[in-house]
Amino acid sequence: MKLDRAAQPPSTPADCECDVLVIGSGVGGLSAALTAGLRGLQTIVAEKADVYGGTSIWSGGWIWIPCNDMAQRDEVDDSLDKARLYLRERLGPQYDPALVDAYLEAGPRMLREYARETPVQFEPAGYIFPDYHPETPGSLHGAGQSRSLRPVAFNGRQLSRDTARNMRPMLRQLTLSGMLIGSLVEAQHFINASRSLTSARYVLRKTLRYIADRIRYGRDMSLVNGMALIARHVSGLERLGVPIWVGAPAVELIVEGGEVRGAVLEQRGKRIHVRTNRGVVLACGGFPHDEQRKSKFYSHVAAGAQHYGIAPPTNTGDGLTLGERAGGSVVEGRPWNCLFMPASRIPGTSVIPAVFPHIWDRSKPGFIAVTPDGRRFVNEAAPYMMFGQAMVDASQGKADVRAWLICDHAAIHRYGLGLARPMLPLWPHLRSGYLVSGPTIDDLARRIAVPEETLRTTIAEYNEDARRGVDTKFGKGADPFSRFQGDPDVKPNPNMAPLAQGPYFAVEIFCADFGTFTGLRTNAHAQVLDRETGEPIRGLYAAGNDMAMMMGSHSVGGGITLGPAMVFGYIAACHLAARSSLDEAAHCA
Repeated sequence: MKLDRAAQPPSTPADCECDVLVIGSGVGGLSAALTAGLRGLQTIVAEKADVYGGTSIWSGGWIWIPCNDMAQRDEVDDSLDKARLYLRERLGPQYDPALVDAYLEAGPRMLREYARETPVQFEPAGYIFPDYHPETPGSLHGAGQSRSLRPVAFNGRQLSRDTARNMRPMLRQLTLSGMLIGSLVEAQHFINASRSLTSARYVLRKTLRYIADRIRYGRDMSLVNGMALIARHVSGLERLGVPIWVGAPAVELIVEGGEVRGAVLEQRGKRIHVRTNRGVVLACGGFPHDEQRKSKFYSHVAAGAQHYGIAPPTNTGDGLTLGERAGGSVVEGRPWNCLFMPASRIPGTSVIPAVFPHIWDRSKPGFIAVTPDGRRFVNEAAPYMMFGQAMVDASQGKADVRAWLICDHAAIHRYGLGLARPMLPLWPHLRSGYLVSGPTIDDLARRIAVPEETLRTTIAEYNEDARRGVDTKFGKGADPFSRFQGDPDVKPNPNMAPLAQGPYFAVEIFCADFGTFTGLRTNAHAQVLDRETGEPIRGLYAAGNDMAMMMGSHSVGGGITLGPAMVFGYIAACHLAARSSLDEAAHCA
């Protein structure tokens, strides 16, 4: 059964059987489906949206897998004991030995199997991607020391036409006029294109390839980052004949005798009962657009603050609701429940999410972030999780959780600011109100309603530190992760330069997230646990953001959302394959 001929459920709503039903098509669900398919299990992926890929397709595609074969080959100084130490020190009371051991032991095995049997391939970065907390025992940092891997770029032309058509498009605000930028190295070429012949040639070649793809396919087919990650999984499913049914949300689970035996899907008003011989994997992407759960789990939202989910609008907590109705429970009591991301609002659009995630610009020289009172509150180059936490903490419980990201003319010309791209006209963003500008610091302060004297003092103190290359308040540029995101051509601190050349620019940023951490309680096999007995609910598994994050409330390195999503999807499928078939296997035509 070819995927491009099975992208929709059967036309008649008769009962249908398979071995494994995966609900959701982010990387957690696709990993479960791919692993089940490799083991000969008849598998179906059901996706609520009309396109597949979930939030994962919008991500950087990185996974955090200690002691992987590539690291061992490159003589990275790592061990499972060292990784356990790092996680134990960072997670503290939220450290679960069984979940951690399952993850650390299965991760390298998964990568080995995928490299051998599937198109899912990863590579170490060509530059340093250190753990986020280099001061913590067990962390990896320094030249060539990394636990993070990125997906190998993928030629989207290898997918069938229907499969490619059903892929979720990339967030346009994360592209360069539709062109996909795959890494910091590529971004640096674009930054240096007007000053380096090598970079100019690189940019020209990439632009010409992109133009050719736009003419022939209507989109960039040189897939990188999260798009490469998803496309590689889907290519593997296509080879195995595993279908992805798009536009087919699960509305209820089929539970018989305390055991999950399938699910009811709905499409165009028709209900389709899919019965399973082995089980169901919930991988619906958490609850980034479930306002009720956000108010419950985010204190700043409960206080009235705005919070945006950088996720498809269909991610409304369906997996958690289905799991709870089957007897599972959602983990509570964690201090932080999402992967924070500072983001600016895009004016004049109703598209969700209408925000721009500030991943890299805030780390570059010539940028500072201030609260509405005009004071810095964080190392601007900190991991986005820590940046978001600092925004919430700086609000001191008020509903006004926001900040201003400010730069001077030299910085915005070289690096851009949010939607405003380097060396491109700024007037559209100034006219829309996305950017605010002032010829002097005082003028800018008045226009963004920040105390003039305070902002003037803040920038003067920062500029003095920048000239010396030492951030005396927050240590910007003092750690490997900050420096990794800076501009290596700027000395002595790649993250700092004075804001000295007017006019000055600002964009307002708010709290957002790239994924929720709070999910269903599971065991080390990814089985959902019964809230009354604590025993596994037979036939029900969770992966991705539907599973309570094994990292607790912590972000320890690049790829700590996608890594566990993939690995526990893999673990769930391995456990399903080891189960005895409940009935004689049947197949869905």
